[in-house]
Amino acid sequence: MRKDFARFLPLLFLGTLFLLMNCKSKSQSEPIPPSPVDSVTAKVWLTKGDKSKLFNREADLPIKSQGSTNWPVITVDTATLLQTIEGFGAALTGSSAYLFHKKLSDGARQSVLTKLFDTVNGAGISFMRLSIGASDFSVSTYSYDDLPTSAQTDYTLQHFTMSRDTEDVIPMLKEILQMNPSITLLGSPWSPPAWMKTNGSMIGGSLKTSCYDVYADYFVKYIQQMKAQGITISAITPQNEPLYSTASYPCMSMLSSEEGAFIKDHLGPKFLSAGISTKIIIYDHNWDNITYSISILNDAGASQYIAGSAFHGYGGDVSAMSSVHTAFPGKGLYFTEISGGTWAPNFSDNLMWNMKNIFIGTTRNWSKCALMWNLALDQNGAPHENNSSTCRGVVTVNTSSGLVNYNEDYYSIIHFSKFVRPGASRIAINIPTSLNNIEAVAFKNPDGSKALIVTNYSSSMTTFSVKQGLKNFAYSIPAFSVVSITW
Repeated sequence: MRKDFARFLPLLFLGTLFLLMNCKSKSQSEPIPPSPVDSVTAKVWLTKGDKSKLFNREADLPIKSQGSTNWPVITVDTATLLQTIEGFGAALTGSSAYLFHKKLSDGARQSVLTKLFDTVNGAGISFMRLSIGASDFSVSTYSYDDLPTSAQTDYTLQHFTMSRDTEDVIPMLKEILQMNPSITLLGSPWSPPAWMKTNGSMIGGSLKTSCYDVYADYFVKYIQQMKAQGITISAITPQNEPLYSTASYPCMSMLSSEEGAFIKDHLGPKFLSAGISTKIIIYDHNWDNITYSISILNDAGASQYIAGSAFHGYGGDVSAMSSVHTAFPGKGLYFTEISGGTWAPNFSDNLMWNMKNIFIGTTRNWSKCALMWNLALDQNGAPHENNSSTCRGVVTVNTSSGLVNYNEDYYSIIHFSKFVRPGASRIAINIPTSLNNIEAVAFKNPDGSKALIVTNYSSSMTTFSVKQGLKNFAYSIPAFSVVSITW
Protein backbone atom coordinates (compact mmCIF):
# COMPACT_ATOMS: atom_id res chain seq x y z
CA MET A 1 0.00 0.00 0.00
CA ARG A 2 2.86 2.35 0.67
CA LYS A 3 4.18 1.90 -2.86
CA ASP A 4 0.75 2.55 -4.32
CA PHE A 5 0.33 5.69 -2.19
CA ALA A 6 3.76 6.94 -3.25
CA ARG A 7 2.73 6.65 -6.91
CA PHE A 8 -0.08 9.20 -6.30
CA LEU A 9 2.02 11.78 -4.40
CA PRO A 10 2.98 13.83 -7.47
CA LEU A 11 -0.64 14.01 -8.55
CA LEU A 12 -1.72 15.02 -5.03
CA PHE A 13 0.89 17.77 -4.93
CA LEU A 14 -0.20 19.17 -8.29
CA GLY A 15 -3.86 19.09 -7.27
CA THR A 16 -3.19 20.92 -4.00
CA LEU A 17 -1.11 23.54 -5.81
CA PHE A 18 -3.96 24.11 -8.28
CA LEU A 19 -6.47 24.58 -5.48
CA LEU A 20 -4.29 27.06 -3.62
CA MET A 21 -3.65 29.13 -6.75
CA ASN A 22 -7.33 29.09 -7.60
CA CYS A 23 -8.32 30.24 -4.10
CA LYS A 24 -5.79 33.07 -4.19
CA SER A 25 -7.00 34.21 -7.56
CA LYS A 26 -10.63 34.06 -6.36
CA SER A 27 -9.92 36.15 -3.26
CA GLN A 28 -8.18 38.84 -5.27
CA SER A 29 -10.73 39.16 -8.06
CA GLU A 30 -14.00 38.52 -6.11
CA PRO A 31 -13.85 39.99 -2.56
CA ILE A 32 -16.45 38.67 -0.13
CA PRO A 33 -19.21 41.30 0.12
CA PRO A 34 -19.79 42.85 3.56
CA SER A 35 -22.76 41.73 5.59
CA PRO A 36 -25.82 43.92 4.91
CA VAL A 37 -26.36 44.20 8.68
CA ASP A 38 -23.95 46.12 10.92
CA SER A 39 -23.18 45.07 14.46
CA VAL A 40 -25.02 48.23 15.58
CA THR A 41 -28.75 48.05 16.24
CA ALA A 42 -31.47 50.58 17.01
CA LYS A 43 -33.18 50.26 20.39
CA VAL A 44 -36.93 50.60 20.74
CA TRP A 45 -39.37 51.58 23.52
CA LEU A 46 -43.13 51.43 22.89
CA THR A 47 -46.28 52.74 24.57
CA LYS A 48 -49.64 51.69 23.15
CA GLY A 49 -52.81 53.70 23.62
CA ASP A 50 -54.68 50.63 24.85
CA LYS A 51 -52.09 50.35 27.71
CA SER A 52 -51.11 46.79 26.74
CA LYS A 53 -47.55 48.09 26.54
CA LEU A 54 -46.32 50.97 28.69
CA PHE A 55 -42.83 52.14 27.77
CA ASN A 56 -41.99 48.56 26.89
CA ARG A 57 -38.52 47.64 25.64
CA GLU A 58 -39.02 45.98 22.26
CA ALA A 59 -36.67 43.87 20.15
CA ASP A 60 -33.69 45.72 18.72
CA LEU A 61 -33.80 46.68 15.05
CA PRO A 62 -30.94 45.66 12.75
CA ILE A 63 -29.36 48.65 11.04
CA LYS A 64 -28.60 47.81 7.41
CA SER A 65 -25.71 49.42 5.60
CA GLN A 66 -27.02 48.79 2.11
CA GLY A 67 -30.07 47.65 0.23
CA SER A 68 -33.39 49.18 -0.75
CA THR A 69 -36.66 49.19 1.16
CA ASN A 70 -40.26 48.63 0.16
CA TRP A 71 -41.57 50.92 2.92
CA PRO A 72 -42.07 54.70 3.00
CA VAL A 73 -38.82 56.30 4.17
CA ILE A 74 -38.39 58.86 6.97
CA THR A 75 -35.09 60.58 6.19
CA VAL A 76 -33.01 61.89 9.10
CA ASP A 77 -30.52 64.67 8.37
CA THR A 78 -27.98 64.89 11.20
CA ALA A 79 -26.13 67.74 9.45
CA THR A 80 -29.05 70.17 9.83
CA LEU A 81 -29.11 71.26 13.47
CA LEU A 82 -32.09 73.27 14.67
CA GLN A 83 -32.85 74.47 18.24
CA THR A 84 -30.91 73.28 21.29
CA ILE A 85 -33.00 71.35 23.80
CA GLU A 86 -32.90 72.31 27.49
CA GLY A 87 -35.13 69.57 28.85
CA PHE A 88 -38.48 67.91 29.49
CA GLY A 89 -40.50 67.57 32.68
CA ALA A 90 -43.21 69.19 34.79
CA ALA A 91 -43.74 71.52 37.75
CA LEU A 92 -42.78 70.76 41.32
CA THR A 93 -45.70 72.74 42.73
CA GLY A 94 -46.19 73.21 46.47
CA SER A 95 -48.88 70.54 46.29
CA SER A 96 -46.57 68.06 44.56
CA ALA A 97 -43.76 68.70 47.05
CA TYR A 98 -46.19 68.29 49.98
CA LEU A 99 -47.47 64.95 48.70
CA PHE A 100 -43.97 63.59 48.11
CA HIS A 101 -42.65 64.88 51.44
CA LYS A 102 -45.56 64.34 53.79
CA LYS A 103 -47.74 61.61 52.28
CA LEU A 104 -45.25 58.98 51.13
CA SER A 105 -43.02 56.72 53.18
CA ASP A 106 -39.27 57.14 52.68
CA GLY A 107 -39.19 54.01 50.55
CA ALA A 108 -42.15 54.99 48.41
CA ARG A 109 -40.77 58.50 47.92
CA GLN A 110 -37.38 57.13 46.87
CA SER A 111 -39.11 54.84 44.39
CA VAL A 112 -41.20 57.55 42.75
CA LEU A 113 -38.34 60.05 42.61
CA THR A 114 -36.17 57.39 40.97
CA LYS A 115 -38.82 56.70 38.33
CA LEU A 116 -39.19 60.43 37.66
CA PHE A 117 -35.63 61.75 37.84
CA ASP A 118 -32.99 59.03 37.71
CA THR A 119 -31.25 59.13 34.32
CA VAL A 120 -30.49 55.39 34.32
CA ASN A 121 -33.44 53.74 36.05
CA GLY A 122 -36.10 56.37 35.48
CA ALA A 123 -37.42 59.06 33.15
CA GLY A 124 -34.44 61.35 33.71
CA ILE A 125 -36.65 64.45 33.95
CA SER A 126 -34.30 67.32 33.14
CA PHE A 127 -36.41 70.51 33.49
CA MET A 128 -38.78 71.60 36.27
CA ARG A 129 -40.88 74.66 36.90
CA LEU A 130 -41.33 76.13 40.38
CA SER A 131 -43.80 78.68 41.71
CA ILE A 132 -42.21 81.75 43.29
CA GLY A 133 -44.46 81.85 46.35
CA ALA A 134 -47.88 80.23 46.16
CA SER A 135 -49.69 79.10 43.02
CA ASP A 136 -53.18 77.62 42.67
CA PHE A 137 -51.58 74.31 43.67
CA SER A 138 -50.12 75.14 47.06
CA VAL A 139 -51.18 74.08 50.55
CA SER A 140 -51.93 77.73 51.37
CA THR A 141 -51.62 81.24 49.93
CA TYR A 142 -48.36 83.04 50.70
CA SER A 143 -45.61 85.24 49.30
CA TYR A 144 -42.07 85.69 50.60
CA ASP A 145 -42.88 89.05 52.20
CA ASP A 146 -46.33 88.91 53.77
CA LEU A 147 -47.29 91.73 56.13
CA PRO A 148 -50.18 91.94 58.63
CA THR A 149 -52.05 94.40 56.39
CA SER A 150 -51.63 95.54 52.81
CA ALA A 151 -51.42 99.12 54.10
CA GLN A 152 -47.97 98.31 55.45
CA THR A 153 -44.92 98.26 53.17
CA ASP A 154 -41.44 96.75 53.22
CA TYR A 155 -39.41 98.43 50.49
CA THR A 156 -36.14 97.13 51.97
CA LEU A 157 -37.51 93.55 52.11
CA GLN A 158 -36.52 93.19 55.76
CA HIS A 159 -39.35 90.67 56.26
CA PHE A 160 -38.45 88.56 53.21
CA THR A 161 -38.46 84.88 54.17
CA MET A 162 -38.65 81.60 52.30
CA SER A 163 -39.62 79.67 55.43
CA ARG A 164 -42.77 78.29 53.77
CA ASP A 165 -40.71 76.74 50.99
CA THR A 166 -38.41 75.11 53.53
CA GLU A 167 -41.36 72.99 54.71
CA ASP A 168 -41.68 70.89 51.52
CA VAL A 169 -40.38 72.49 48.32
CA ILE A 170 -36.73 72.98 49.27
CA PRO A 171 -36.33 69.55 50.97
CA MET A 172 -37.76 67.87 47.87
CA LEU A 173 -35.57 69.93 45.55
CA LYS A 174 -32.52 68.83 47.51
CA GLU A 175 -33.51 65.17 47.23
CA ILE A 176 -34.12 65.55 43.49
CA LEU A 177 -30.81 67.35 42.95
CA GLN A 178 -28.97 64.55 44.71
CA MET A 179 -30.43 62.21 42.11
CA ASN A 180 -30.07 64.54 39.11
CA PRO A 181 -27.80 67.52 39.95
CA SER A 182 -27.92 69.07 36.47
CA ILE A 183 -31.69 69.60 36.32
CA THR A 184 -32.84 73.00 34.99
CA LEU A 185 -35.17 75.03 37.23
CA LEU A 186 -37.55 77.77 36.06
CA GLY A 187 -39.27 80.00 38.64
CA SER A 188 -42.60 81.75 37.97
CA PRO A 189 -44.64 83.95 40.37
CA TRP A 190 -48.43 83.85 40.46
CA SER A 191 -48.50 87.06 42.49
CA PRO A 192 -46.20 89.52 44.24
CA PRO A 193 -46.85 90.26 47.94
CA ALA A 194 -50.26 91.88 48.42
CA TRP A 195 -48.76 95.20 49.59
CA MET A 196 -47.05 95.65 46.22
CA LYS A 197 -50.35 95.50 44.35
CA THR A 198 -53.01 98.02 43.37
CA ASN A 199 -55.82 96.10 45.08
CA GLY A 200 -53.91 95.06 48.22
CA SER A 201 -54.61 91.37 47.52
CA MET A 202 -52.70 88.44 46.08
CA ILE A 203 -55.76 87.70 43.97
CA GLY A 204 -56.20 90.01 40.97
CA GLY A 205 -54.95 93.58 40.66
CA SER A 206 -51.68 94.73 39.12
CA LEU A 207 -48.23 95.78 40.27
CA LYS A 208 -47.97 99.33 41.64
CA THR A 209 -45.58 101.40 39.55
CA SER A 210 -43.96 102.50 42.81
CA CYS A 211 -43.12 98.85 43.50
CA TYR A 212 -41.39 97.97 40.21
CA ASP A 213 -37.96 98.45 41.76
CA VAL A 214 -38.62 96.54 44.98
CA TYR A 215 -40.25 93.72 43.04
CA ALA A 216 -37.06 93.40 41.00
CA ASP A 217 -35.17 93.18 44.31
CA TYR A 218 -37.62 90.45 45.34
CA PHE A 219 -36.54 88.31 42.37
CA VAL A 220 -32.87 88.92 43.13
CA LYS A 221 -33.38 87.89 46.73
CA TYR A 222 -35.25 84.73 45.70
CA ILE A 223 -32.46 83.65 43.38
CA GLN A 224 -29.76 84.43 45.92
CA GLN A 225 -31.47 82.63 48.79
CA MET A 226 -32.11 79.58 46.63
CA LYS A 227 -28.44 79.63 45.70
CA ALA A 228 -27.54 79.70 49.39
CA GLN A 229 -29.55 76.46 49.70
CA GLY A 230 -27.50 74.90 46.90
CA ILE A 231 -30.31 75.39 44.36
CA THR A 232 -29.63 77.21 41.07
CA ILE A 233 -32.56 78.96 39.42
CA SER A 234 -31.72 78.85 35.72
CA ALA A 235 -34.59 81.04 34.49
CA ILE A 236 -37.59 83.07 35.65
CA THR A 237 -40.71 84.53 34.10
CA PRO A 238 -41.94 87.85 35.57
CA GLN A 239 -45.56 86.67 35.82
CA ASN A 240 -47.52 83.47 35.27
CA GLU A 241 -50.43 83.97 32.86
CA PRO A 242 -50.31 87.79 32.94
CA LEU A 243 -53.54 88.12 30.96
CA TYR A 244 -55.62 86.09 33.45
CA SER A 245 -56.30 88.09 36.60
CA THR A 246 -59.84 86.98 37.51
CA ALA A 247 -59.01 83.61 39.06
CA SER A 248 -59.92 82.65 42.63
CA TYR A 249 -56.26 81.93 43.45
CA PRO A 250 -53.08 84.08 43.38
CA CYS A 251 -52.91 85.94 40.08
CA MET A 252 -52.12 89.35 38.62
CA SER A 253 -52.61 91.35 35.45
CA MET A 254 -49.39 92.46 33.77
CA LEU A 255 -49.84 93.97 30.32
CA SER A 256 -47.06 93.66 27.75
CA SER A 257 -46.20 97.36 28.17
CA GLU A 258 -45.91 96.84 31.94
CA GLU A 259 -43.82 93.67 31.68
CA GLY A 260 -41.55 95.30 29.12
CA ALA A 261 -40.99 98.37 31.30
CA PHE A 262 -40.41 96.22 34.38
CA ILE A 263 -37.70 94.23 32.61
CA LYS A 264 -36.11 97.15 30.76
CA ASP A 265 -35.83 99.59 33.65
CA HIS A 266 -35.74 97.38 36.75
CA LEU A 267 -35.36 93.58 36.53
CA GLY A 268 -32.74 93.45 33.77
CA PRO A 269 -30.47 96.11 35.29
CA LYS A 270 -30.86 94.59 38.80
CA PHE A 271 -29.78 91.16 37.52
CA LEU A 272 -26.85 92.73 35.72
CA SER A 273 -25.63 94.70 38.74
CA ALA A 274 -26.03 91.67 41.04
CA GLY A 275 -24.09 89.43 38.64
CA ILE A 276 -27.10 87.15 38.14
CA SER A 277 -27.06 85.07 34.96
CA THR A 278 -30.59 83.67 35.41
CA LYS A 279 -32.49 83.92 32.13
CA ILE A 280 -35.50 86.21 31.85
CA ILE A 281 -38.30 84.64 29.79
CA ILE A 282 -41.41 86.66 28.96
CA TYR A 283 -45.16 86.13 28.55
CA ASP A 284 -45.75 82.62 30.04
CA HIS A 285 -49.31 82.35 28.73
CA ASN A 286 -51.37 80.76 25.95
CA TRP A 287 -50.63 80.24 22.25
CA ASP A 288 -53.56 82.49 21.31
CA ASN A 289 -51.52 85.69 21.72
CA ILE A 290 -48.21 86.35 19.98
CA THR A 291 -48.34 90.15 19.98
CA TYR A 292 -47.52 90.22 23.71
CA SER A 293 -44.05 88.73 23.16
CA ILE A 294 -43.38 90.45 19.87
CA SER A 295 -44.23 93.91 21.23
CA ILE A 296 -41.75 93.49 24.11
CA LEU A 297 -39.02 92.02 21.90
CA ASN A 298 -39.44 94.94 19.49
CA ASP A 299 -38.08 97.19 22.27
CA ALA A 300 -34.30 96.80 22.07
CA GLY A 301 -33.92 98.19 25.59
CA ALA A 302 -36.00 95.35 27.04
CA SER A 303 -34.97 92.71 24.51
CA GLN A 304 -31.30 92.87 25.51
CA TYR A 305 -32.19 91.23 28.84
CA ILE A 306 -34.60 88.61 27.44
CA ALA A 307 -33.72 85.01 26.57
CA GLY A 308 -37.07 84.16 24.98
CA SER A 309 -40.81 83.63 25.33
CA ALA A 310 -42.83 80.99 27.22
CA PHE A 311 -46.18 79.54 26.22
CA HIS A 312 -49.03 77.50 27.70
CA GLY A 313 -51.40 75.27 25.75
CA TYR A 314 -54.87 76.16 27.07
CA GLY A 315 -55.78 78.31 24.05
CA GLY A 316 -54.64 78.83 20.47
CA ASP A 317 -52.48 76.58 18.32
CA VAL A 318 -48.92 75.36 18.79
CA SER A 319 -47.91 76.92 15.45
CA ALA A 320 -47.94 80.30 17.23
CA MET A 321 -44.51 79.44 18.57
CA SER A 322 -43.12 79.25 15.03
CA SER A 323 -44.62 82.65 14.30
CA VAL A 324 -42.64 84.17 17.16
CA HIS A 325 -39.53 82.27 16.02
CA THR A 326 -39.91 83.73 12.54
CA ALA A 327 -40.13 87.24 13.98
CA PHE A 328 -37.21 86.75 16.39
CA PRO A 329 -35.16 83.68 15.40
CA GLY A 330 -32.40 84.59 17.86
CA LYS A 331 -34.68 84.30 20.90
CA GLY A 332 -35.56 81.02 22.58
CA LEU A 333 -39.03 79.49 22.89
CA TYR A 334 -40.22 77.52 25.90
CA PHE A 335 -43.37 75.51 26.52
CA THR A 336 -44.01 75.74 30.26
CA GLU A 337 -47.50 74.47 31.16
CA ILE A 338 -50.33 72.15 30.25
CA SER A 339 -52.42 69.95 32.53
CA GLY A 340 -54.43 66.83 32.00
CA GLY A 341 -57.62 66.37 33.98
CA THR A 342 -60.92 64.65 34.54
CA TRP A 343 -62.36 66.44 31.50
CA ALA A 344 -60.31 64.04 29.34
CA PRO A 345 -60.33 60.56 30.92
CA ASN A 346 -59.27 58.44 27.92
CA PHE A 347 -55.61 57.31 28.13
CA SER A 348 -55.13 56.81 24.39
CA ASP A 349 -56.74 60.12 23.40
CA ASN A 350 -54.61 61.98 25.95
CA LEU A 351 -51.40 60.27 24.84
CA MET A 352 -52.09 61.15 21.21
CA TRP A 353 -53.01 64.75 22.08
CA ASN A 354 -49.89 65.19 24.21
CA MET A 355 -47.68 63.99 21.37
CA LYS A 356 -49.36 66.02 18.65
CA ASN A 357 -49.57 69.28 20.54
CA ILE A 358 -47.05 69.27 23.37
CA PHE A 359 -44.04 67.02 22.84
CA ILE A 360 -43.77 66.54 19.09
CA GLY A 361 -45.82 69.69 18.47
CA THR A 362 -43.81 72.18 20.51
CA THR A 363 -40.38 70.83 19.60
CA ARG A 364 -41.24 70.90 15.90
CA ASN A 365 -42.26 74.53 16.50
CA TRP A 366 -38.90 75.50 18.00
CA SER A 367 -39.48 74.97 21.72
CA LYS A 368 -36.43 74.22 23.86
CA CYS A 369 -38.51 72.42 26.48
CA ALA A 370 -41.91 70.86 27.09
CA LEU A 371 -43.35 70.86 30.61
CA MET A 372 -46.52 69.40 32.06
CA TRP A 373 -48.15 71.03 35.11
CA ASN A 374 -48.26 69.28 38.53
CA LEU A 375 -45.75 66.49 39.00
CA ALA A 376 -48.12 64.96 41.54
CA LEU A 377 -51.67 65.40 42.81
CA ASP A 378 -53.75 63.14 45.02
CA GLN A 379 -56.77 61.04 44.05
CA ASN A 380 -59.00 64.13 44.37
CA GLY A 381 -56.77 66.46 42.32
CA ALA A 382 -55.61 68.15 45.53
CA PRO A 383 -54.16 69.99 47.45
CA HIS A 384 -55.18 73.18 45.67
CA GLU A 385 -56.12 76.81 46.23
CA ASN A 386 -59.30 76.54 44.17
CA ASN A 387 -62.76 75.70 45.40
CA SER A 388 -62.43 72.58 43.28
CA SER A 389 -59.86 70.97 41.03
CA THR A 390 -60.25 68.75 38.00
CA CYS A 391 -56.53 68.62 37.19
CA ARG A 392 -54.48 65.43 36.99
CA GLY A 393 -50.87 65.12 38.07
CA VAL A 394 -48.14 63.39 36.12
CA VAL A 395 -48.45 60.84 38.92
CA THR A 396 -51.33 60.32 41.34
CA VAL A 397 -50.45 59.83 45.00
CA ASN A 398 -53.31 58.00 46.71
CA THR A 399 -53.26 59.37 50.25
CA SER A 400 -55.48 56.55 51.50
CA SER A 401 -53.50 53.59 50.16
CA GLY A 402 -50.08 55.20 49.78
CA LEU A 403 -49.89 53.86 46.22
CA VAL A 404 -48.61 55.89 43.28
CA ASN A 405 -50.17 55.67 39.82
CA TYR A 406 -48.19 56.74 36.75
CA ASN A 407 -50.51 58.53 34.35
CA GLU A 408 -50.40 59.06 30.58
CA ASP A 409 -48.52 62.31 31.17
CA TYR A 410 -45.66 60.32 32.71
CA TYR A 411 -45.43 58.13 29.62
CA SER A 412 -45.59 61.22 27.41
CA ILE A 413 -42.63 62.75 29.24
CA ILE A 414 -40.43 59.65 29.45
CA HIS A 415 -40.52 59.04 25.70
CA PHE A 416 -38.62 62.33 25.36
CA SER A 417 -36.77 62.97 28.64
CA LYS A 418 -35.15 59.53 28.73
CA PHE A 419 -33.50 59.84 25.33
CA VAL A 420 -33.29 63.56 24.49
CA ARG A 421 -30.79 65.00 26.92
CA PRO A 422 -30.01 68.65 27.69
CA GLY A 423 -27.77 70.08 24.99
CA ALA A 424 -29.29 67.89 22.27
CA SER A 425 -30.17 69.50 18.96
CA ARG A 426 -33.32 68.90 17.02
CA ILE A 427 -32.31 67.65 13.60
CA ALA A 428 -34.14 67.87 10.31
CA ILE A 429 -36.29 65.01 9.10
CA ASN A 430 -38.44 64.42 6.04
CA ILE A 431 -41.65 62.42 6.33
CA PRO A 432 -43.25 61.31 3.04
CA THR A 433 -46.85 62.32 2.43
CA SER A 434 -47.84 58.64 2.24
CA LEU A 435 -47.30 58.48 6.03
CA ASN A 436 -50.19 60.86 6.54
CA ASN A 437 -51.11 59.51 9.99
CA ILE A 438 -47.54 59.57 11.29
CA GLU A 439 -45.72 62.41 13.04
CA ALA A 440 -42.13 62.33 14.19
CA VAL A 441 -39.29 64.45 15.54
CA ALA A 442 -35.59 63.63 15.80
CA PHE A 443 -32.67 64.77 17.92
CA LYS A 444 -28.92 64.37 18.14
CA ASN A 445 -27.47 64.24 21.65
CA PRO A 446 -24.13 65.72 22.69
CA ASP A 447 -22.67 62.18 22.81
CA GLY A 448 -23.61 61.61 19.17
CA SER A 449 -26.54 59.29 19.84
CA LYS A 450 -29.75 59.89 17.93
CA ALA A 451 -33.36 59.69 19.11
CA LEU A 452 -36.45 59.52 16.90
CA ILE A 453 -39.89 59.73 18.51
CA VAL A 454 -42.75 58.60 16.25
CA THR A 455 -46.51 58.64 16.86
CA ASN A 456 -49.09 56.68 14.90
CA TYR A 457 -52.46 58.47 15.09
CA SER A 458 -54.27 55.90 12.95
CA SER A 459 -56.24 52.78 13.86
CA SER A 460 -53.95 50.44 11.92
CA MET A 461 -50.32 49.37 12.14
CA THR A 462 -47.96 51.34 9.90
CA THR A 463 -44.55 50.21 8.65
CA PHE A 464 -41.84 52.68 7.69
CA SER A 465 -38.09 52.78 7.15
CA VAL A 466 -35.70 55.29 8.66
CA LYS A 467 -32.72 56.37 6.58
CA GLN A 468 -29.70 58.22 7.93
CA GLY A 469 -26.88 58.56 5.43
CA LEU A 470 -26.23 55.15 3.89
CA LYS A 471 -27.84 53.24 6.75
CA ASN A 472 -31.46 52.32 7.35
CA PHE A 473 -33.77 50.29 9.54
CA ALA A 474 -37.47 49.47 9.45
CA TYR A 475 -40.18 49.41 12.08
CA SER A 476 -43.90 48.63 12.28
CA ILE A 477 -45.64 50.91 14.76
CA PRO A 478 -48.98 49.69 16.19
CA ALA A 479 -52.17 51.74 16.05
CA PHE A 480 -52.45 54.71 18.43
CA SER A 481 -48.94 54.26 19.75
CA VAL A 482 -45.76 56.19 20.55
CA VAL A 483 -42.30 54.76 19.95
CA SER A 484 -38.85 56.09 20.87
CA ILE A 485 -36.04 54.70 18.73
CA THR A 486 -32.39 55.37 19.56
CA TRP A 487 -29.17 54.49 17.80
